[in-house]
Amino acid sequence: MRQPKTSTVSKHKRARQLLSDSATMAAPSVPTAPDSGSTAERIDHLRLRRVQREQVTPVPARLEALLPPDHLARLIWEAVARLDLTAFYDPIVVVEGGPGQAATDPQILVAIWTYATSQGVTSARALDQLCVEHLAYIWLCGGVAMNYHTLSDFRVTQRQALDDLMTQVLGRLCHAGLVEFEHVAQDGIRVRASAGAASFHRQATLEHCLAEARTLLATVDVPQASAPDDVTAREQAARERAARERVARLEAALAELPAAQAAKPAAERAEARVSSTDPEARVMKMPDGGFRPAYNVEFATDTAHLVIAGVDVTNAGSDKAEMDPMLDQVQERCDQLPADWLMDGGFVSTAAIQVGADKQVRVLAPVPKPKVKDRDPALPLATDSPAVAEWRQRMATPEAKATYQLRAATSECVNAQARSSHGLLQFRVRGLIKVLCVALWIALTHNLLIWVHYVQAAT
Repeated sequence: MRQPKTSTVSKHKRARQLLSDSATMAAPSVPTAPDSGSTAERIDHLRLRRVQREQVTPVPARLEALLPPDHLARLIWEAVARLDLTAFYDPIVVVEGGPGQAATDPQILVAIWTYATSQGVTSARALDQLCVEHLAYIWLCGGVAMNYHTLSDFRVTQRQALDDLMTQVLGRLCHAGLVEFEHVAQDGIRVRASAGAASFHRQATLEHCLAEARTLLATVDVPQASAPDDVTAREQAARERAARERVARLEAALAELPAAQAAKPAAERAEARVSSTDPEARVMKMPDGGFRPAYNVEFATDTAHLVIAGVDVTNAGSDKAEMDPMLDQVQERCDQLPADWLMDGGFVSTAAIQVGADKQVRVLAPVPKPKVKDRDPALPLATDSPAVAEWRQRMATPEAKATYQLRAATSECVNAQARSSHGLLQFRVRGLIKVLCVALWIALTHNLLIWVHYVQAAT
């Protein structure tokens, strides 16, 4: 028998009634305070377990189980464990049973900075925060507490050890057959320095600022009876340190001024300026056409598997003198030189072409456009040496033109990875040595990732 239809209004009414009955039945009896008052006053008398998010709470977790077996942090740790890190251990003087606080294991620091660089992390403070918030960094620390001072100092005070480690990784890649030394491409990438345009001053301004800074330092160093009582010893020490650092920066700027003057024509040397915050930085023309304080980072990359074979940092705005030192560096690291050396027009000079010929390296670089109209660029000039004349004729051949196309495919790819993946957008450190350390970390990370992927594919 068909059941009679129930109206929609009746259904809704019945549903509301059921909800009301359920709420009435489920409502717990809340004890109230003896005296009558507002709801807030009654809640204050309740004994409750309340939120305490500032409290450190032990989390039952096994560090080894935080990451999957194929996580990049694990692969980097395993790769670093296979390297010889003796040079990083040599400066450590604390020993078991002796005085002093235990030092952080350099293997942890190398692995942390390598992984951080692979993720584009460039700040020691940000990395310090990640070591307590991000599972990958927590796993790498392995229960060892970090602070940004340790991370920052380790990153920029291990230049020779970093250089040796890069050579070691490069040797592993050569042994694996990932460096063929048939074609190597060199290119420079200009990176913004940690200095503002307003920090550049002429000699007279620098000397005036230095005199004021020395006066301030003398005032701060002398204890004054009239000093405010609310200035603590820590604040006073910070003021003294800031004053000393400013004097040191200005003295360094004046010491760097002759080098900046020598780079200018004789008529413009009086107008030479140096930064009071980063004296070794120079104003350079950037890829967008603007002029800003920067450093020039040089990479020499093997075209076979994009392995970086050489890295250098200069404050010169031109690349014309950078081929010769890079050739020497690659030969020292790898004990051999490639057959072809590819570079763009910014490196081209008759001296560079001659250097390549003297070292039995075939230079592939574009021939400058002739100043005489309709003149064939492949024809040698009367002043050309045999090596330069041969280079002009070589670059006119289809084989050389086809090989030269590898330069852009290699150097531009490595530069793009350094900028987008490894954070090479602006340096957070100052001075050529520290900037070189950052560039070495990037090159080391780039090569180590290639080795990690090779080892992973082989297993």
